[in-house]
Amino acid sequence: MSYAYLFKYIIIGDTGVGKSCLLLQFTDKRFQPIHDLTIGVEFGARMITIDNKPIKLQIWDTAGQESFRSITRSYYRGAAGALLVYDITRRETFNHLASWLEDARQHANANMTIMLIGNKSDLSHRRAVSTEEGQQFAKEHGLIFMEASAKTPQNVEEAFINTAATIYKKIQDGVFDVSNEVFSCFPLLSYLDGCIMIFYDKINTFIRLISESLV
Repeated sequence: MSYAYLFKYIIIGDTGVGKSCLLLQFTDKRFQPIHDLTIGVEFGARMITIDNKPIKLQIWDTAGQESFRSITRSYYRGAAGALLVYDITRRETFNHLASWLEDARQHANANMTIMLIGNKSDLSHRRAVSTEEGQQFAKEHGLIFMEASAKTPQNVEEAFINTAATIYKKIQDGVFDVSNEVFSCFPLLSYLDGCIMIFYDKINTFIRLISESLV
């Protein structure tokens, strides 16, 4: 299927906040309660329509473990949007947002759209971070904000599509030029680049695990 634009997304945040579940809910409309930790990166894609124009979202779900941060940084290249995710039931994931945001601002396009998502809103009875705190953090750092649940799936669709709508508006306003984002304009190059990097990451992970087992 042809499309007018290809938007590359990267999903970032601590391990266990539900990044993979958000991606799965958006692309496959299903929730997987038990999900293996992401090793390196995972990939998903979906077509949407904005202003009667078909847009393909190419979404890279990254590992949240500190040991993979250097790998994650390489995926900011060519990203038009980022979903920065924390778990409303785990205070430490909210406290680490500044570090993730610093990485994003350092390695990505200055005009990249960032959506802050407080995930697991279905567990409000276990809430450790208030909605107001999320709103305040987003306001202070110029982010879009919403709480969502990959399980229910409250606001999942809205999070991905609102991010795309903001990117699209930036393009129309001349703020964001996708023609300068090589890997956003040439999906085959982006896909092949991603496949090579995933293969490289898996090999590195395998070597690391073997090395650790020999220690």
